[in-house]
Parts: sequence; C-alpha cells; structure tokens
Amino acid sequence: MSTRQYALPIDQTKWEIPSGSTTIFNWEYDENRDRLLALYEKGKERQWNTNTRLDWSIEVDPGGAVNGPDEYIPIYGSDMWEAMDEPARRNLRLHLAAWLNSQFLHGEQGALICASKIVQTVPDVDSKFYAATQVMDEARHVETYSRYLREKLEMAYPINPHLKALLNDVIGDSRWDMTYLGMQVLIEGVALAAFSLIRDYSTEPLAQAINTYVMQDEARHVAFGRLALRDFYPQITEAERAEREEFVVYASYLLRDRFLAEEVWDNVGLDRGRCVDYVQKGEMMQAFRKMLFSRIVPTVKDLGLFGDKVRAAFEDMGVIDFQALNPEDLSDADEALARDLDVRRGLLTEEEAATATLSGVDPARAEEVKATIQSAEEG
Repeated sequence: MSTRQYALPIDQTKWEIPSGSTTIFNWEYDENRDRLLALYEKGKERQWNTNTRLDWSIEVDPGGAVNGPDEYIPIYGSDMWEAMDEPARRNLRLHLAAWLNSQFLHGEQGALICASKIVQTVPDVDSKFYAATQVMDEARHVETYSRYLREKLEMAYPINPHLKALLNDVIGDSRWDMTYLGMQVLIEGVALAAFSLIRDYSTEPLAQAINTYVMQDEARHVAFGRLALRDFYPQITEAERAEREEFVVYASYLLRDRFLAEEVWDNVGLDRGRCVDYVQKGEMMQAFRKMLFSRIVPTVKDLGLFGDKVRAAFEDMGVIDFQALNPEDLSDADEALARDLDVRRGLLTEEEAATATLSGVDPARAEEVKATIQSAEEG
C-alpha cells in the first residue's frame, strides 16, 4: 500500500518491535491431537486465491449508502449528522470505510507476523502444522484488504493507536501462549465480530464476499488458539493465570476503544471531542461495541481465564451475557455462511455444500446463532 494513499500523514513506514522469542524445534513427529490435526486438514483444503475467488470487476461506490446502513455510522442521528448535506455524508462514508478496512489490513499484517512467530516458538508439531496454514491465510488477507483499499476506495489510514499498542505487546512478548491469547483469541475474536457487520449488513457484493471468506478462515484461527490454550492453561501456576487474566482485561479495553475512529473526525472537518463523546454514549455504538465481544467472552471462559477481574471487566463493558454462547457454534455458523455464499455464486452445488466435511453443521444453524447473539445484546 503506497503511503501516498494515506488520508493522514504517517511518521514512519516501518515499525520494528523486538520480541526476544526462542525458536523451538521438535523431532517428535507422531504428535496426534486429533482436533488440531482436523483443523490443519481444513486449513489445507480451504486455501483460496483472492484474484480468482473474488470478482474484482465489481464497481464500488466508495461514498454510497450501499456499503452499509447509515444507521451504523457512529454519529448517525446526532446534530452533526443532521447538519450534513449529501456530499459531506458521502465523504464521511468514504473515510469511515477507508478507516475501518485499513484497520482490518493492519490487523491482518499483525496476524501474519504472529502466525509466523507461532510456527517458530510453539513447542508441539501439530500446532506448527496448523500455524503454517494460517501464515498463508493471513498473507492472503493482507493482499485482499490492500487491493480493496487501493483499487476500490483509493484511500487508506495508518494504524489506530489502540491497535498499535496491543500489537506491540503481543508481538513483543516472547511467550508463545501470549501470542496465541493476544492474537488468536482477543484481536481476531474482535475482528470476527467487526467483519460480520459488513458480511451481514452491507449490500456491496465485493465487500460482503471478502468478509465472508475471511471470516471462514478466521473462525478456524480462533478455534486453533482455543484448542491449543485449553490444553496448556490447566498446567500453569495461579500467578501465571492471574497475569494472563490481567492481560485479558487490559487488551479488552484497548479493543473496545479501537472503534472510536478518532482519526476520522478531524479529517472530515468535524469536532473530534463532540464526535467521540457521541460515539461513546450513542445507543447504536454501545450495542455495536458490545457485539464485538460476542466471540471473546465465551472463548475466554472456555480457556478458564474467567476470574473475578475478568468477570468484573466484562460486566463493566456490558458483555458478560455472551458467556452463554458456545464458541464452536459461532465458528460453525461462519463456515456455513461461507458455504452458502459459494452456493449462491455457483462455486458449490447444494449437494456439495450439504456433504462438505467442515463441522457437520446445518447452514440453518447460522440463523440460530445470530438470534442467540441478538438476544444477548438486548439482555
């Protein structure tokens, strides 16, 4: 991505983070954790080429309302929004789309680096196998979002400070499980929920397809982190567990504040303070920011990192009710929706979709899971 397309100046084009990690070789090739190896098989089978799987000939209107309902614009309904004419609203839609997709892009590069680090540092071979497929997934995601920003939106934003701070901590930590926890569970968990906003509510077909296929990959990545850590965390000390729970709390607040879009408001001629205040207090954005944790809360609970401080933080953010969700159901729904899109685009027959060896979930299960999430939000 050329820096000439950035909507704001950036003070550096490269960001170096010392990590001090230890490379681990393992010659015990008979490792046999069946569920991780099943994910590895899926990872091999589900590789796709962004240049052929997606229809890049689709014309995108960067400022059009077709990219998503105006009701999901963070300042929708405010006096500032009401005072805007249509050209100003089109400009805001463009900047918000560029900002959001730019954060997706930067997060995916962080995931690429973390996945490659996991191959290097994780002690067991089956995890190295799966992480190797994830490296390719993340490279494809970086390529995809970069192309969408470059060719369709023709604008990009630098990395958000909150995401940058969290990536700095995750990549800089030498412990392999912290890479898993920070990236696979927390950052990608929030990303999945944000991707779903475009997948489920945009009527722009290219963006919808991009996020549907990326979510299919990311659902496996979150499952990978959950399975690996669920085996490891029962072995750690109480002091180590407390440290990881502190990190969950710290990272959760950073991720929640990642979507204030502070960089956008000045850039479109609006008052940053007024906009951020509205975003923090607005009913729709509060609901959206809660929804972002629909993946994190049940996964963190499943890992056993659900002590008093974590519960208190989730209660403070109003997301504790998501603990009732089943992480596997959410992953199955993402797989099913991607299969359904393939059927609608003629890439799979209904018979092939019905017999796909993904998780044995009925595509209709996606609607049930979405209804469960909606119920938790309303509660």
